[in-house]
Amino acid sequence: MKIKVIIIDDHTLFREGLQRLLVRHDIDVISSVSNGDEGLNSILKHNPDIVLLDLRMPNVSGIEVLKNIRAKNKSLPVVMLTTSDDEKDLIDALKNGASGYLLKDMEPDALVVALKDVLKGETIVAPNLVQILAKFHQGDDSEINITNLISTLTPRESEILELLAEGQSNKLIAKNLGISDGTVKLHVKAILRKLEIHSRVEAAVIAVEHGLKKKHTT
Repeated sequence: MKIKVIIIDDHTLFREGLQRLLVRHDIDVISSVSNGDEGLNSILKHNPDIVLLDLRMPNVSGIEVLKNIRAKNKSLPVVMLTTSDDEKDLIDALKNGASGYLLKDMEPDALVVALKDVLKGETIVAPNLVQILAKFHQGDDSEINITNLISTLTPRESEILELLAEGQSNKLIAKNLGISDGTVKLHVKAILRKLEIHSRVEAAVIAVEHGLKKKHTT
């Protein structure tokens, strides 16, 4: 079954280009609109699987649109697709319930993979923005506990955690380590379970915050 997507972006050329790109990747763009009001109406009418939302739009910002979506639907995946790599924009989006925060200059194939990961329940952030999140990760009283949890990881899990911190996909991790995608998925699930977290982004933040560095060469 095709993924059903709604695009909300005030730039017509970008919106039309993105629609053609997604269609070529067998993704069904069921609505493509230029503002938040039209977007909210389309969501109610079409029941999409995922929403791609621009951040900077006239009249009503993407954050306000996101808030309006969340007021009506807590679980619909909404991914911000923007040119802004400003840390405040990133944090505002995630605090208000965005399922992802991606930059418009990313590779088309990476965007498609990111959308599929979001639909699996993951929170996806542009790789070069992951380190920003580390500054906002709440450590305080749980810091010792997190350190203890990291120590329970196997060497292979620690290695994969380091690669997650670089924003690498399962496919790329598998290629770099010479193992299968399925094996990587199993390791990632184990990492999330052992660290008592729920997303790859949280894992990456913990890795960055604790100074885990890549030790292998590719």
